[in-house]
Amino acid sequence: MLHVELLAYTPEPEKTVACAAKLCYASADIGTVMEGLTEEKTASFLDMLGEIGHESPIEHASFTFGIEGVSRSLLAQITRHRIASYSVQSQRYGREHDFEFVLPPAIEGIPEAKEEFLQAMVEDARHYERLTALLKEKHRKEFLAQGEDEKSAARKAEKKAIEDARFVLPNACATKMICTMNARSLMNFFTHRCCNRAQWEIRELATQMLREVKAVAPHLFQKAGPPCLRGGCPEGKMSCGLPQEVRKKFEAL
Repeated sequence: MLHVELLAYTPEPEKTVACAAKLCYASADIGTVMEGLTEEKTASFLDMLGEIGHESPIEHASFTFGIEGVSRSLLAQITRHRIASYSVQSQRYGREHDFEFVLPPAIEGIPEAKEEFLQAMVEDARHYERLTALLKEKHRKEFLAQGEDEKSAARKAEKKAIEDARFVLPNACATKMICTMNARSLMNFFTHRCCNRAQWEIRELATQMLREVKAVAPHLFQKAGPPCLRGGCPEGKMSCGLPQEVRKKFEAL
């Protein structure tokens, strides 16, 4: 099951962004600028940034998330957002005993499809364990022949075996990661991935991430989300056609 937690973020993120922005137009020293930023002035300055499109100052606030229960398929999507840092659970160094997996809702809703999917997971797990065992034995003999003791040979053989056995694991295989993005990158991420046109899993992830950051920087992210929150839908004929429903959903976050 998907779980998102905001692990860390820039202290006073909204004030930090407002200070960085105001410094661009002020002759005063940084300390004076920071001291003069009340909550009201910070909010007003953030509003002005949004109106004039001055986005670079919001890069000074960063947010780190702990993300669990997402599929390997999702990794191929989220890592397209390149101005970010990712640390992902390794399948090379950690053996996937009875791996967890993500079951798509559409498949879960059809009993026959769900049965087929679950059987595929069982088969994939069986193939993974069998390949690991075959490769481990081969590598163990090679390490013994090189003079390694039995314990060392077995340990090194397993690590080498799972490097190749993991190739049979499915995209549905669940993983976990720590992800850090600055606020500007998050804005872009939310624009693309909170949209109804986004794939369901990453849309759910983006929505939960947005909920987390709005709790600590509500003014900074008040207009964050799909494009239809800020105007018309840019998807043209591919639009979901539900802008009012989408707006209500994100207003309630």
